[in-house]
Amino acid sequence: MNYDHIGQMITIKIAEYGDNLALRYKVNNCWATLTYREFGEQIRRLACGMIKAGVKKGDSVGIFSANRYEWAVTDFACILVGAISVPIYATNTKEQAQFIINDARIKLIFAGNDIQYQNLAAIRSEGIPLQVVIYETGLQIDTSFTTPFSNFMNVEDQSEYISEMNHRSGQIKIDDVTTIIYTSGTTGNPKGVMLSHGNLFHQFEAVDANFNVTSADTSLCFLPLSHVYERMWSYYVYLKGATHTYLEDPKKVIETMQEIKPTAMVSVPRLYEKIYASVMNSQENASGLKKFLFNRAIVVGTQYNNRSFRNQPTGLGLSIKHKFYDLLVLSKVRAAVGGKKNFFSAGGAPLEKTIEEFFLACGLLICQGYGLTETSPMVSYNTPNNFKFGTVGKLVPNCEVRIANNGEIQVKGPQVMKGYFNNKAATAEAIVDGWFNTGDIGEFDEDGYLKITDRIKDLIITSGGKNIAPLNIETLVGKDFYIEQIIAIGDKRNFISALVVPAFESLEAWAHKKKIQFQNNEELINHPHVIDFFRERIDHHSQKLAQYETIKKFKLLSKPFTMEAGEITPTLKLKRKQINEKFKALIDSMYQKH
Repeated sequence: MNYDHIGQMITIKIAEYGDNLALRYKVNNCWATLTYREFGEQIRRLACGMIKAGVKKGDSVGIFSANRYEWAVTDFACILVGAISVPIYATNTKEQAQFIINDARIKLIFAGNDIQYQNLAAIRSEGIPLQVVIYETGLQIDTSFTTPFSNFMNVEDQSEYISEMNHRSGQIKIDDVTTIIYTSGTTGNPKGVMLSHGNLFHQFEAVDANFNVTSADTSLCFLPLSHVYERMWSYYVYLKGATHTYLEDPKKVIETMQEIKPTAMVSVPRLYEKIYASVMNSQENASGLKKFLFNRAIVVGTQYNNRSFRNQPTGLGLSIKHKFYDLLVLSKVRAAVGGKKNFFSAGGAPLEKTIEEFFLACGLLICQGYGLTETSPMVSYNTPNNFKFGTVGKLVPNCEVRIANNGEIQVKGPQVMKGYFNNKAATAEAIVDGWFNTGDIGEFDEDGYLKITDRIKDLIITSGGKNIAPLNIETLVGKDFYIEQIIAIGDKRNFISALVVPAFESLEAWAHKKKIQFQNNEELINHPHVIDFFRERIDHHSQKLAQYETIKKFKLLSKPFTMEAGEITPTLKLKRKQINEKFKALIDSMYQKH
């Protein structure tokens, strides 16, 4: 990459793509747009506002908001004035936000809506001298410490500030810190990962090497921008002059995909799991003919697309059959996600091989990869020209991986973070002689593809001495249409059990159909027919597991695991220790002999 820093990159791209469409965002249920030139104007105005407000080079500036175009404007403005952006998940509690604000020494912070604003007001009332800029309009705010976004940007004589911005921008080095991204903290307080411009440029080169993204592409930004995966991808979208669509409410992802028809995007496996579960569930109640056609379509689609995507000849007979089944069945699955894609990407958690194969049969390639916040994020990836389902692909260019004696994946390369902010001890523990200890267990297969087994800290060791990867169990069973969340349990115990949160909307519909009477979720989960129903479904999905890995007993929960209760992280990872402690009595009851 021939850029010194990301601020320089976006400045060049704004000039290059001027009148091209840069982004879309919703205003009162209608799509509003900005061209690259208009986007650049907003970034410049905000940078002037930051300098006027006293932001210095190296200052930490917080962004506490869901996805919206102002998020990106703020991020780029921070870079151009030499500040360091520190994202906070929109869903973080007051206490979680307060920890990051204190640790990163944030004085100026941008808030999305009233929920984030009230949390910041409460933090400020405890003596932390925050200055707040609010994106949402029409809210009741305390103007003694809060400024509306549009007012903050409204700098009349910009020339002096633009001169200062250009001076600072010219001094930024490729090794300078771009952002501090706090880990989700599954096992304690989050740590601030310092990523440099160079770290991120390595990632852009890795995408460039194996993916074809151009200014004709459209992307949907629905994963939190506070997550390194969406953040890196968003930078890359602008590097390519493509169009980015900001979705504030991730629950609307499927309807938005159908509306804007993205050609490339990144996601976590949960989106694909839900689409797959919904399609498979619809087949359970379909007529015999529809089931037959669907099953044939998947068989033909698998044969055709495995050849087509690998640039192998498909043959006339198979092509004709595929055209028939594609028109009748497969195109309808693609329509549900907004039509054809150059590629989908998946990361952040394992995606079950069956789901990857199903999507390919429908003409949609999911390129699963692996990485961490500390590696900017990508370590390995499947690509359109080189993919193997059930793996997280081959190493990205210019990256080394070795497997330690205990099976831990260790990474060395230009994508490895500069360290943890304000935490030398944790940095020294994580990076030894240039090798980053990921905490993940994995192995390479005979073709050089990487497979992830589990997290070292998550491994279950039963009282019988069996080492069991709970993530594998949860991935296989958790893809069920009627399961929203699942945690496998069994450390130091004699068999595997599980706590299961049903997908209540789907379960209630099933219960009404079966004429099951219930007043609330508690009654529903304790009904014998419901328990039997889940037993069957869990057993059905457990067929690939070894006998000692199967779930012998389970309990259904009436409420989902939440961030507020400290049970999951903002990236929806389970906090196993906390869940095991909180539900100890219920878990113990599954191990009592009756």
